[in-house]
Amino acid sequence: METNQYLDLFLDESNEHLQSINDNLLELEKNPDELSYVNEIFRSAHTLKGMAATMGFEDIADLTHKMENVLDRIRNEELNVTSQLLDVLLSAVETLESMVASISSGGDGKQDVSHLIEQLDQIDKGKPVQTAGAGQQVSSAATADSETKNLEINEYEKTVIVQSKEQGFQPLVITVYLREDCLLKAARAYMVFEILDKNGEVIKSEPSVEKLEEENFENEFTLIYVTKESKEDIEKKIMKVSEIEKVEISVLSDEALSAALPAQTEEQKEEEKKEAPKAENDKKQAKPSVKTKLNAASSKTIRVNIERLDQLMNLFEELVIDRGRLEEISKDLNVKELSETVEKMSRISSDLQNIILTMRMMPIEQVFNRFPRMVRSLSKELNKQVNFEIIGAETELDRTVIDEIGDPLVHLIRNSLDHGIEPPEVRKQNGKDPVGNVILKAYSSGNHVFIEVEDDGAGINVEKVLKKAIENGVVTPSEAERLTDEQIFQLIFASGFSTAEVVSDVSGRGVGLDVVKTKIEALGGTVFVESERGKGSRFIIQLPLTLSIISVLLVEIGSEKYAIPLSSIIETAIISEKDMFHAHNQKVIDFRGKVVPLIFLNELFEVPDSKQTDEFYSIVIVKKGEKMAALVVDEFIGQQEVVLKSLGNYLTNVFAISGATILGDGQVALIIDCNALIK
Repeated sequence: METNQYLDLFLDESNEHLQSINDNLLELEKNPDELSYVNEIFRSAHTLKGMAATMGFEDIADLTHKMENVLDRIRNEELNVTSQLLDVLLSAVETLESMVASISSGGDGKQDVSHLIEQLDQIDKGKPVQTAGAGQQVSSAATADSETKNLEINEYEKTVIVQSKEQGFQPLVITVYLREDCLLKAARAYMVFEILDKNGEVIKSEPSVEKLEEENFENEFTLIYVTKESKEDIEKKIMKVSEIEKVEISVLSDEALSAALPAQTEEQKEEEKKEAPKAENDKKQAKPSVKTKLNAASSKTIRVNIERLDQLMNLFEELVIDRGRLEEISKDLNVKELSETVEKMSRISSDLQNIILTMRMMPIEQVFNRFPRMVRSLSKELNKQVNFEIIGAETELDRTVIDEIGDPLVHLIRNSLDHGIEPPEVRKQNGKDPVGNVILKAYSSGNHVFIEVEDDGAGINVEKVLKKAIENGVVTPSEAERLTDEQIFQLIFASGFSTAEVVSDVSGRGVGLDVVKTKIEALGGTVFVESERGKGSRFIIQLPLTLSIISVLLVEIGSEKYAIPLSSIIETAIISEKDMFHAHNQKVIDFRGKVVPLIFLNELFEVPDSKQTDEFYSIVIVKKGEKMAALVVDEFIGQQEVVLKSLGNYLTNVFAISGATILGDGQVALIIDCNALIK
């Protein structure tokens, strides 16, 4: 049978079934007696097994078959749902996801799943799960051990590494050997970290960072590091540190990454056996009703390749440009019949625009769905009890925004778990429920989508943030005295900023929240912070619904036209020379009690024939978070919807220009990047 024609369909449906299995396993953990979740998981696993066998992907079919056996015993009430059993099933799902991803990228989807099949067999036979011992998985584990130097990583760290690879970073295993006569081992380790942190991020170290700081290690240490630099460049930089004998660097393979996930100890198993009856009783008392699920087959939908939607969008963008041209011609000719026809065409094209934009919209749940498993893993690692809730996962965003939003949310959720939620004993002392709450929420408002990450933890310590900001030179002591709480909260987004007193594998290097702000602003969005000491914090992300067609204010400078996005504009005004003041060698104005700098765009963009006079100036006041600037232009033309086009590969570093658009009269207008100007 020729299967290539069905490959896209197989991949789409496999991902849907795997997501369904993942979601229902997490729900089953909360409600272990609710067999309807088990039935959903069984149906998805059974369908996936059949599809994989038909397509010839035997490893996927074998693994899902073993999962079926275990699930069948659970639904026949021959097996109890335990945390250990769920760990094995979730691990199997993660392996299946990597195999499907391999097929998607042109691979054969083959992977050594013998250890998972053995564990599922042991569960099926009612035996305790035996982790791989000596002599087992020789072919894969031997290679993996040599690569990872016995490093163990958790699910969260694996997620970070996988996401880094998707963004063009390469994960490396670096082993540094110090000379036998090295006197200050901790100092040398610190210097290595300093070098590495400039061009990437250390994900894991063995021994741990705490042991390195205390010099509680021999003459070598191993790191997992993600970077875009070459192995040779990194080796040269590390070898510049004195008292280092040699450095070994290898690329971390997918096989070694999977093998580095930790096995469960006998002590953990015994502890879970003791806790299982109590946990099950607690869950029986508070068993929520199961959500009814719509049958996917009942909805009349078709699958459309995203490339076709992109082509459709490109054609419509050309139509928008021609619509603007027709409107210009209609105004010039002033013919009633033509004006009426153009007006009708404008209404129809506006409706068409809404339909096309809606077709490109995707529910944000496909990003949100990856986080419950991450939170589960990370809360175990941090020894914290966390209730993670998702609200508004059905909210829709443009596909281009969806693709970029995952990484910032990883950092914000990690921040809430590590810095926000306190340990259970601390929460009890403060009169709080030992189980902390983290809420991930999305909703639409106007032309924007808002995403919130909220926790009921300790809140932001304003004094601690200010002290650290002054130490790092982010603000001066005199500036610090004048800052409001909202402005202080924004300081945590400064590059390299961290209030963690101890650098750990989870946080403390200050490489998280500055990434969030940079990425969100690159998407045309903003980040706000609300926090109350002892009550918790809320991070609010505001994003545009789409990035391809935007509303702008067209302005003129000399004979050139520029577009300023409406989302950045506070208001427009006309001022005179007497309204201007000088401060720090720059012209400024007083805007409602705030000092706002003036930016003369004719000077910035070197426009020779500017029509500005010394009498009156037209200004556009724009914002970026709390900061503002007043852009001086020659004339206002008016508001218009335009198609955002990139400047191409040859003009990648043009300052303060984010793209261009073609106007109705055929002229090209450059779109001003207000964020870059204010920065």
